[in-house]
Amino acid sequence: MRIDILTVVPELLESPFNHSILKRAQEKGIAEINVHNIRDWATDKHKRVDDYAFSKGAGMVMMVEPIDRAISELRSQRVYDEVIFLTPDAVKFTQQDANKLSMSGNLIILCGHYKGIDQRVRDNLITREFSIGDYVLTGGELAAAILTDAIVRLLPGVLSDETSALTDSFQDGLLTPPVYTRPADYKGWKVPEILLSGNDQLIDEWKMDQALERTRRIRPDLLA
Repeated sequence: MRIDILTVVPELLESPFNHSILKRAQEKGIAEINVHNIRDWATDKHKRVDDYAFSKGAGMVMMVEPIDRAISELRSQRVYDEVIFLTPDAVKFTQQDANKLSMSGNLIILCGHYKGIDQRVRDNLITREFSIGDYVLTGGELAAAILTDAIVRLLPGVLSDETSALTDSFQDGLLTPPVYTRPADYKGWKVPEILLSGNDQLIDEWKMDQALERTRRIRPDLLA
């Protein structure tokens, strides 16, 4: 998989992609992550990518031309399955979206900045839009890192135990049950006896009951 990220602050993405699982995925050749500075496609000597809006209001708007130039150049080199824009005013990104996108070949992710981007970009160049939550960030870079992590970790060969991703929260519409490790008794805080029983069937039933209870208590909307 190849992911190209368009941003005006590429430095913000240096650390997330150079450590841990995402670094391992790139070293194995499973994923290729490229971060591009949109200013490289600006045409004026100041490398401007923003301008005032045509209406009154605070804040600058990302211009259509450099974004169009960037996306067009990338598309001329290969086929992309999706061109994704990250913005608070979009549908929430879910585990199911990550599952579907992990089956893609090539993706472009556009990071918004300033007050937003020229609507013509969204109308003519973007194929999918996602929000990572009902709040506003300074820019889309951190959201892009989250999206990339959620997708790449699902690629075959990235995780040491590939079945681990299949038991994550939201994969079956539920939150995961609580987990424990040794020692079985720490300061009187004991691991549930059922987990020490060795009875796999009873343990599986306990885990399902716990997952349902936690989901009902914390995220009842998932059950609805």
